[in-house]
Amino acid sequence: MNVSRIVLAGGVAASTVLLLAGPAAAHVSVQPQGEAAKGGYATVNFKVPNERDNASTVKLEVNFPTDHPLASVSPQPVPGWKIEVTKSELAKPLEVHGKKIDKAVSKVTWTADGKGIEAGFFQQFPLSVGQLPEDADQLVFKALQTYSNKEVVRWIEEPAEGGEEPDSPAPVLQLTAASTDAHGASADDKSGEADHAKETTASSQDTASSSDSDNTARVLGVVGIVIGIAGVAFGVLAGRRRSA
Repeated sequence: MNVSRIVLAGGVAASTVLLLAGPAAAHVSVQPQGEAAKGGYATVNFKVPNERDNASTVKLEVNFPTDHPLASVSPQPVPGWKIEVTKSELAKPLEVHGKKIDKAVSKVTWTADGKGIEAGFFQQFPLSVGQLPEDADQLVFKALQTYSNKEVVRWIEEPAEGGEEPDSPAPVLQLTAASTDAHGASADDKSGEADHAKETTASSQDTASSSDSDNTARVLGVVGIVIGIAGVAFGVLAGRRRSA
């Protein structure tokens, strides 16, 4: 009996530990919509869960990497949130589409107009970003999450390669290889070429069909004329026979 009670107590204690540890696994993260290909542009979502039962998330600050600055950053409006985009001078200007860029976005801040993200909910904050670097496999964004009780959680620890996840990991955007074939043509270019080929084939088929229709009409016209002449000749011959 005592053994059973000990086992039961141990199970309850273990369950309590798991329940308490569960919420700690949730953190601010970033994921692309589709792919985030090197050298391209992507739409990404910063996912923010609320981890407190007695407070709401009322502010999110996302700091952009300085080693790989992004020249183009456009936030999507989020109902109930104000958005502030901060730009900073670059130590080394970027060249994008033949133009030199001496400023880049260093931080984006979302501030709640109302209650923010309440307990048991999460919110996504979309951004369009680019041009993504070609010489990196990932981008690290350090984020600060502020609660309505003034508590600030700093998601700023960079993950170590091959190591365990830190207690307060920073959001990491994984980059994929650029989607080009051996000839350097992108997937969109190949799609455009395929569409052009389809249009050309369809146009040729329409032209051939129109030509066939014209030929058929001409043949039928000639046949009709011949039949008409034959009918007239037959009528003339019949009239002469009756007269004779």
